[in-house]
Amino acid sequence: MNRVRQPIGLILTFIMLGVLAVSCEQKDKGVSWGAPPEGLEPPVATEIAKELEIHGDVRQDEYYWMNDREDPEVISYLEAENAYTESMTAHTESLRETLFDEIKGRIKQDDSSVPVLENGYFSYRRYEDGKDYPIYCRKQGSLEADEEIVLDVNEFVVAQDDYLGVSGVQVTSDGKLLAYAIDRVGRRIYDIHFRNLETGEEFSDVIEDASSNVSWAEDGKTLFYGRKDLQTLRSFQIYRHTLGTPAADDVLVYQEDDDTFGSYVFKTKSKRYMMIVSQQTLSSEYRFVDATNPTGEFSVFLPRERNHEYGIDHYGDSFYIRTNHGAKNFRLMKTSTDATALKNWTEVLPHRDDVLLEDFEIFSDFLVVAERQEGLVQLRIRPWDGSDEHYLDFGQEAYLAYTTGNRSFETSTLRYGYTSMTVPNSVYDYDMVSREKTLLKQDEVLGGYDSDDYVTQRRWATAQDGVKVPVSIVFHKDTKLDGSSALLLYGYGSYGNTIDATFSASRLSLLERGFIYAIAHVRGGEELGRQWYENGKLFHKKNTFTDFIDVAEYLKTEKYADPAHIYAYGGSAGGLLMGAVVNMRGDLFDGVIAAVPFVDVVTTMLDDSIPLTTSEYDEWGNPNDKAYYDYILSYSPYDNVAESAYPHMLVTTGLHDSQVQYWEPAKWVARLRKLKSDDNRLMMKTNMEAGHGGASARDERYKEIAFRWAFLLDLARS
Repeated sequence: MNRVRQPIGLILTFIMLGVLAVSCEQKDKGVSWGAPPEGLEPPVATEIAKELEIHGDVRQDEYYWMNDREDPEVISYLEAENAYTESMTAHTESLRETLFDEIKGRIKQDDSSVPVLENGYFSYRRYEDGKDYPIYCRKQGSLEADEEIVLDVNEFVVAQDDYLGVSGVQVTSDGKLLAYAIDRVGRRIYDIHFRNLETGEEFSDVIEDASSNVSWAEDGKTLFYGRKDLQTLRSFQIYRHTLGTPAADDVLVYQEDDDTFGSYVFKTKSKRYMMIVSQQTLSSEYRFVDATNPTGEFSVFLPRERNHEYGIDHYGDSFYIRTNHGAKNFRLMKTSTDATALKNWTEVLPHRDDVLLEDFEIFSDFLVVAERQEGLVQLRIRPWDGSDEHYLDFGQEAYLAYTTGNRSFETSTLRYGYTSMTVPNSVYDYDMVSREKTLLKQDEVLGGYDSDDYVTQRRWATAQDGVKVPVSIVFHKDTKLDGSSALLLYGYGSYGNTIDATFSASRLSLLERGFIYAIAHVRGGEELGRQWYENGKLFHKKNTFTDFIDVAEYLKTEKYADPAHIYAYGGSAGGLLMGAVVNMRGDLFDGVIAAVPFVDVVTTMLDDSIPLTTSEYDEWGNPNDKAYYDYILSYSPYDNVAESAYPHMLVTTGLHDSQVQYWEPAKWVARLRKLKSDDNRLMMKTNMEAGHGGASARDERYKEIAFRWAFLLDLARS
């Protein structure tokens, strides 16, 4: 239940990188741009006195009135900020067009995913040139069979809609029925639709105002799905729908009444059980029922207990459990399907202090475990017969490896993905017996990309308390490491979400212009195990911010960066990181991009009507408790804006953001405008038709990236 303030974290990681002034001019010969207009006055937001009092402390919030997306004054202010940003960046229009063409030109427009075999069908997604959205396809029995289009998302494009999100695409095990969910606002509230795949006809059943969390039972007609509280957007109900019956007759199967928990439903890999999960930051609880008997009563697997997180899957006559019970970095246990009490669990893999057990994959003859050690994922192959286990060797300093598309138990072939900061995402089949790898697909980068032209490194920066912080770095081989290069530093550091060193084709536009790009793997993520996360949350949250600052200082000292041209980027909870850092050490950075930033932490965490607040008390603390109030107040970016100099800043948001409400960045920018003592650029860009993840269409996403890169390039040449 993250405010995801994250995966945007992961998404942003895939689409970022930076630039050097001199080589900018060489690369962009023929592209000229001037400077922002002089004397252009930014919008001045109306101030309305508002006192917020708790624990005997009174805060003044002069922009509290912005908390109403239906207020015409709010819309006018956001539009005025957009107009100002457009005027301030008009001189980069030709550069943005060049960047857009580069980014789009590197990405194969008619690409497709590697087919996955399940239930007799090879399923895959593909894109067509000139279309913005994916097409879901399958072939029965063989890759040589005729293609069947399951769902063409492009068919749902409506001219008056600027946003289209399709998710929850699920086919019944017999291959006959399809469920899918559509969001036309970006608020992550969906309508669920159904299609007969044998006839192509749409069913009249439509489930409105649902989540995209759907899962078919094994009777071929029953769908379980989630609903959210339409105000807080907490996923708290699981319903059962029988195809062909009115949605009004759907049965409420489970309701999560603890507002710090959310719930979702899924089916085990074995297809034997439907699972309902209740989860919060520190605790989990599972319920299960036979998937062939969907009207049966769900049984509690193990009652929730504070500080016990677990996840389960099923194979044969056993449940397998990844658990932190007596194991900070998690261990793997198993138990009989008819004896799930803790006393019946037996250990499969023990806990280790220096290795985080991240995930596991069960096969009939093998157990595959994803382990993270010193920040990097290793895939461990362990035969059930007790013969020698082994690890897959990836051979780079910084990378991401992961299992994917393993739908069958009865196979000795493991499918996994691999990517690094220089290697495009690649999908392999690995024979766990012969230990041979077969590359099935590597994402094609058009325009002659050669990974040998780029260098990736892993370094360790020393934080102010002596802790070593990992840093992943990538740059063009011709870029000098002599303190003359511009550098973009990315960070996230929340929810235990790990930001891995992955490839980005769009990032090349910056690397080719001499920028160095680095990821600061700060505390608050889970790169170095569970303790790394716990040392960056609650009363340890400031470690996230000081780690980022210390990494920037390290990169400057080690001559990876020109001290005058260090840039920072973070989104969502990473936007909170940006806000805290510019208050603490804004002098370190020439420019900062804060995407959908979570910056009004105290007010948001005191308002349980705001989406996802209650589920995050264990991440940030509950400021209704004075100790947490005082600590959060000491770093909350909005509350700590000062009369001082700030770097150049670009702030982005979405009017319909369901994770970080638009008014947080809007208020923050307004207060920064009022108090900052410098003449540096401060711009806010609001997508008036989208939510947390930005634009939904491919070309629009490329334009958003180009806009951000142009902001950095413009600064880097000065």
